[in-house]
Amino acid sequence: MGPAVPGRMEGSRERLARLGVTALADVELLAVLLGTGRAGEDVTSLAASVLRRTGGLHALARLTPMELVQINGIGPAKASRLAAAFEAGARALVPCELAAPLTNSEAVFKRYGNALMSSPVERFLVVSVDAKNRPRVEREVARGGRTSCQVDPAEVFRILIADSASGAIFIHNHPSGDPDPSPNDLVLTERLVAAGSLLEIRILDHVIVGSGRYTSLRDAGAWPTTSANSKASTALCP
Repeated sequence: MGPAVPGRMEGSRERLARLGVTALADVELLAVLLGTGRAGEDVTSLAASVLRRTGGLHALARLTPMELVQINGIGPAKASRLAAAFEAGARALVPCELAAPLTNSEAVFKRYGNALMSSPVERFLVVSVDAKNRPRVEREVARGGRTSCQVDPAEVFRILIADSASGAIFIHNHPSGDPDPSPNDLVLTERLVAAGSLLEIRILDHVIVGSGRYTSLRDAGAWPTTSANSKASTALCP
């Protein structure tokens, strides 16, 4: 592979500085992120080619780094930069009203759903909350494939204990778009709720995000009914 060649990137940067980021077309935004082109193709042409091949920014944002490097002109460095940029953009959509308590499953979905809906693979998040159900720390503890991810309860509670969490909410996505819980989701929830009871950490809900909708295991009546979860029966209401 020959040396990367700079193309019309300077023009895109100048337009961004002069007019603001919203003035840039999709191809210009992607050119800024890519940074350089490749031998025989400037960065703007490369960006246009990538958008044609993938179907646009929305489709591009759903690709994993491993899928991105399969595109001609995108190596590991560019793939990492693109994946990080799309993830940062998704997280920026989440309101930073950290003082606002999570009082119901809809509030959980509004705060975290956008970032998970755009993910092409399953991701499992743990949100620790204080005694008033205000979110403190959000951590991704597992990332898998398009149909499953392996969650280690020990890692989940290591994070919660380290944060001195009063309670926790679990959130994960189904890339298929169907938020109905699987048998594995129900088994995992029962294990996590039982562990939370032993450690005196309230497990408030497990929310599964699909395409534009979600399922709360609490609201759906799929919450574990064993005595181990009796201390968590207050759900999301502090």
